[in-house]
Amino acid sequence: MVEEPVVRRRWFALRAGAANWLWVSLAVIVLDQWTKYLIVTSLQRNDVIPVIPGVLDIVRFHNTGAAFSFLDNAGGWQRWLFTVLGLVVSVGILFWLRTLPARGKHLLAAGLSFVLGGALGNVIDRVQYGYVVDFISVTYHPDFMPFPAFNVADSAITVGAVLLVLENIVDWWRSRTPAHGDGVP
Repeated sequence: MVEEPVVRRRWFALRAGAANWLWVSLAVIVLDQWTKYLIVTSLQRNDVIPVIPGVLDIVRFHNTGAAFSFLDNAGGWQRWLFTVLGLVVSVGILFWLRTLPARGKHLLAAGLSFVLGGALGNVIDRVQYGYVVDFISVTYHPDFMPFPAFNVADSAITVGAVLLVLENIVDWWRSRTPAHGDGVP
C-alpha cells in the first residue's frame, strides 16, 4: 500500500487532506447545540416526556461527569478536567485529520469527524452551563435500569468510534487479502 506523502497545504484548501471532512463535525455541533437549546428552553430539570412509554423518553438531565455519569458527584473539578481533555483530544483529531491523505481513509476521516463534533458539542455545554445536557433516555426492559441518558454529541462520538473500529477491521482485512488474487491468506 502506497501512502500519500504529507505536504504543506492550507487547512481548507481543495487538497487539505481529510480536513475537508470538518463539515461533518460542524453539522454535529450545530445539531447537538440546537437540540439542547430546545430541551433547555422547553423542559425543567428532571422533566420526562414519554415518547414510547417504557422504552423511550425525552428528559432533561444535567451530567457534570463523563460518560455514564462517571465522576458526576466529584465536587466540580471534573468540569474543567473534562473540558481540557475534550479540547486536547479535539486538537489532536484536527492534526490527525490534517495528516490524512485527501483521498481514501474515508471511514477514518468520518469517524474522527464525528468524534470531534461530539467532543466539542459537550465541551460547549461544560463551558456554557457547567454540565452536559442529556435528553434521550432509553429503557430496554422494565426490570432493568434505563440506559444512561445521552445526547446528539454522545451519539456522534459512538458513531465515530464504530467507524474507527470498522476502519481497523477493513485495514486488517486488506492486509490479509492478496493484492492480485494470487493465493489465500
